[in-house]
Amino acid sequence: MKIIRRKSRVVKIGSVCIGGKYPVAIQSMVKTKTSHIEKAVQEIQGLKKAGCEIVRVAVRDSSDAVGIKKIKQRVDLPLVADIHFDWRLGIKSIESGADKIRLNPGNINKEAQIKEVVHALKAHGVPLRIGVNSGSVRTFNDRRSSMADKLVTSCLNYVRIVEKLRFFDIVLSLKGSGCLDTVEAYRKIAKRCDYPLHLGVTATGLPLQGAVKSSIAIGSLLLDGLGDTIRISLTDESRQEVKVAQIILESLGMRTFRPEIISCPTCGRCEVNLVKIVKELENRLSTIDNRISGRPLKVAVMGCVVNGPGEAREADIGIAFGKREGLVFKNGKPIKKVAYAQAVRALLKEMEAKWRLRTLKK
Repeated sequence: MKIIRRKSRVVKIGSVCIGGKYPVAIQSMVKTKTSHIEKAVQEIQGLKKAGCEIVRVAVRDSSDAVGIKKIKQRVDLPLVADIHFDWRLGIKSIESGADKIRLNPGNINKEAQIKEVVHALKAHGVPLRIGVNSGSVRTFNDRRSSMADKLVTSCLNYVRIVEKLRFFDIVLSLKGSGCLDTVEAYRKIAKRCDYPLHLGVTATGLPLQGAVKSSIAIGSLLLDGLGDTIRISLTDESRQEVKVAQIILESLGMRTFRPEIISCPTCGRCEVNLVKIVKELENRLSTIDNRISGRPLKVAVMGCVVNGPGEAREADIGIAFGKREGLVFKNGKPIKKVAYAQAVRALLKEMEAKWRLRTLKK
């Protein structure tokens, strides 16, 4: 199956372009107060290391807006200023060097105020995200409309105001707290304009629940060819949001960030602690620089003889465990047996050899 992406216009956010044929970019949002410069910088640096490409910061007051300038002196990820209620904070954030401004139609909706922000955006060459959320959407006293229709109506009304000001450097988001409302809203807005879409589900609940809900909604939209940047909203560490986003994009074959690990869920036939092996491998890989070029390595870690040898043969590198040891496969052929305690070391050694070979062939 090939995903055919929607044709959207290109918007540049700092050094990152979204839309058009550019890869779907990964975003997250800093959990730290923006005016706490040291903590914010540390979190952003951690996000970059995790693979985040665009980061958003909350701007609640003037100290947060001023803090953007100080943060930008120490980080190189594009910074998006999240503005609510006070439109003047948007202008201060632009003057401090924000690479994009997010306005919420639910709480900044007077045309005169929008006009002032757009004039500042134009003057500094900064794009705008119109971000509508189900929790603050303006309902226009229409109780008969679905939440999806309310999100779309609110967003399009705002777009018209901004377009009248001859400003078109726009990104749109329409986030519900449920999968169905979110998917329906994005599908409808995609037919009404060509602006790039920022995908996400808002207020997703517990971390595991949020990851599943986000994966269902965002994955469905990406399969439709919709979406130019994604943010996973989790009540968890911001780096976990990046990790889930990467897994979604990798699962759909849209981006590559790390080796693909194939591992069995284990059952009563498994005679080793496979969960421990997989977690150790994951931890070791997280400390290795991303050296993937082209097709990612496929690594199989299997717990028994039912599917183990078959999956291991199909992978670039694999191991199928018996009672106390594992049989290592490389390029579909068994090459050696290793003790359980040496399994991760053996896999990493073979992966390193593969990486070196690819480097030599360049």
